[in-house]
Amino acid sequence: MSDFLLELRSEEIPARMQAGARAELEKLFRREMDAAGVEAGEITVWSTPRRLALIARGLPLATEAVSEELKGPPVGAPDQAIDGFCRKAGVDKADLETREVKGRETYFAVKNVPGRATADLLAEAIPAIIRDFSWPKSMRWGDASISTESLRWVRPLSGIVALLGDEVVDCEVHGVTSGAVTLGHRFHHSGDITIGNADDYAMKLRAGHVIVDHEERQDLIRSGAAMVASEAGLRLVEDEGLVIENAGLTEWPVPLLGRFEEDFLEVPPETIQLTARVNQKYFVCEDDKGELANAFICTANIEAEDGGARVVDGNRKVLAARLSDARFFWDVDRKKTLAEHAKGLERITFHEKLGTVADKVERVAKLARWLVEEEIVKPNTRHSREGGNPDNGGGTGNSGQLDPRLRGGDGLSREDLAEMAEQAARLAKADLVTEMVGEFPELQGLMGGYYARAEGLPDAVADAIRDHYKPVGQGDDVPTAPVTVAVSLADKLDTLRSFFSIDEKPTGSKDPFALRRAALGVIRIVQDNDLRFGVAQGDLLDFFADRLKVQQREAGVRHDLIDAVFALGGEDDLVRLLARVHALQFFMDSEDGANLLAGYKRAANILKKEDWHGAEGEIARTGEEDPLAIVDDPDLKAVVAAKMEQRHASELSYAAEPAEKALMDALAKSEPAASRAIEDEDFSAAMAALAALRAPIDRFFEEVTVNADEENKRAHRLDLLARFRAAVHKVADFSRIEG
Repeated sequence: MSDFLLELRSEEIPARMQAGARAELEKLFRREMDAAGVEAGEITVWSTPRRLALIARGLPLATEAVSEELKGPPVGAPDQAIDGFCRKAGVDKADLETREVKGRETYFAVKNVPGRATADLLAEAIPAIIRDFSWPKSMRWGDASISTESLRWVRPLSGIVALLGDEVVDCEVHGVTSGAVTLGHRFHHSGDITIGNADDYAMKLRAGHVIVDHEERQDLIRSGAAMVASEAGLRLVEDEGLVIENAGLTEWPVPLLGRFEEDFLEVPPETIQLTARVNQKYFVCEDDKGELANAFICTANIEAEDGGARVVDGNRKVLAARLSDARFFWDVDRKKTLAEHAKGLERITFHEKLGTVADKVERVAKLARWLVEEEIVKPNTRHSREGGNPDNGGGTGNSGQLDPRLRGGDGLSREDLAEMAEQAARLAKADLVTEMVGEFPELQGLMGGYYARAEGLPDAVADAIRDHYKPVGQGDDVPTAPVTVAVSLADKLDTLRSFFSIDEKPTGSKDPFALRRAALGVIRIVQDNDLRFGVAQGDLLDFFADRLKVQQREAGVRHDLIDAVFALGGEDDLVRLLARVHALQFFMDSEDGANLLAGYKRAANILKKEDWHGAEGEIARTGEEDPLAIVDDPDLKAVVAAKMEQRHASELSYAAEPAEKALMDALAKSEPAASRAIEDEDFSAAMAALAALRAPIDRFFEEVTVNADEENKRAHRLDLLARFRAAVHKVADFSRIEG
């Protein structure tokens, strides 16, 4: 057994591609080894900006000889079939053997494959791995690049180290030959580094100022940045993505702290952090008050003789230029009010069939006001205060009463709340035409909130502008302040209704307008704020139902229970629907629920087998005609049902058996109790009412013959089972429940 080392060295590999490259290298290596019959055990893959490295432990020095047998056509088969089999097996017809299979002579191809040296297999595998390597973007280089058949790699490939044990695995790719020699750090080490084997690879590169293990570099950046921040009396603002990116940019990371002018802190802190992060890959820091400090942390790729002073100074100048741009955008944007900026939305097309963004804003504003006026969103919506002006702290005045301007909308009249919701909706998209959002699209909404506060608009309006896109993802906060709820909900509902109206619906994995995300956002807002209204109709309601099923399945709710409630149909109140689903899940987890389900399925099977359609079916079968039966007025449905029930009760022409009478009495109590509970939206009580049917239905099946010889007994008992089924269906369609 021996260890194998492969290093593929090139010019700088983009940091964002390195994780995928590590996975690709391991996948292709395993593919080649599996094809060669070599079992690859523990594999380690590392990356730096200039190299990919793979170490495979415990490879055999050679593969074992094997004998392979392939069964072919029977003797006497057409020559064409036999020749095709020979080509597939790679043998001549004269080499075929015949054996008896089920009393018939059959051809077999026997191939004896000799063992091969693993080094030879690796020499063939390495070029295949390099040529088949998939990069998000790649290039050709040199004279050979004239041909489209030349090698493509992320950057020019410059070196290959391939060692099996202490021996070089000889191969050549695109003019680059393998060997045992690599290079160290670009600035800290000159000359070649000769690798002895896989065990000394990381050690020798470390001596050449290269930390080849990307996770070790991440740890150094993470701890080093926190340390230099702490030494300056600051706290590092953690950013794991930035840690990984800086590790992909350096082979010898050295975190350094620098300062920028305090005047830049006048700019919103998110702008500073985004400028530092996106443009320069810098971390930012906070002071002991939790506010952004005028400090940044860059990650150098060298250990400078002056302790990094010149590196920090150079990075400070570059950051200052970027922050000057941000401050310029901030100053220029505030020269106009948001209302003035909003006029520019008339020039932006939302969708060719739906008009401009200004048209969308008009629809959202009307819908936001309607949500308040219809008391779907109320001034006393349950919430905790969201943000607000950090300078005022959300405190109270001398009277001890919270100024409504500093609140999310509580304490306002319905008309005041409606005015604020409409105002916020009309201004929510205005920052899309500002200079700052043009430079940093990620800040849309957030900058609108800052501009609104800067021009003195109420905090409830500013908060709504800032947060109206929320929730964006699964872990994002859900708005709960009334003004924000109204605007956020209106914005998402308008998007959904508009695109469904022009038949632009998600198909398969395609969702170009993020309608699934919008629907989930609506669902979460409705749930968290207990909003009671019909969210949609028709196809859009079905779309909400599908999104709700996905959400509830991810939350651990059984899919069949969700289907059982949705199958009732006609429900567009998401809060009520979910309450029914959760009550059903709790009930089905109980012994009563499981037993009632068993009784239901037995009753349903009997009714299906007998093709029983209840009272109306009986009328059709006996030739009777009830004038009310043909009345197609939904208002008379209850009258018809009551009349038929009364007629059947009065027609009971035999003495009911005890178990039969017990089920009749139980239904007489449970049916109205469950109906009242459903009307009161007390679904747990409805389930409890159904639970009272468990014992009577079990006893009924044990003691009563449903398909009695007497027609009147049979009809009544089938009707009794139909009543039982109908009572259960008021809560959920139990036929959809598994078990």
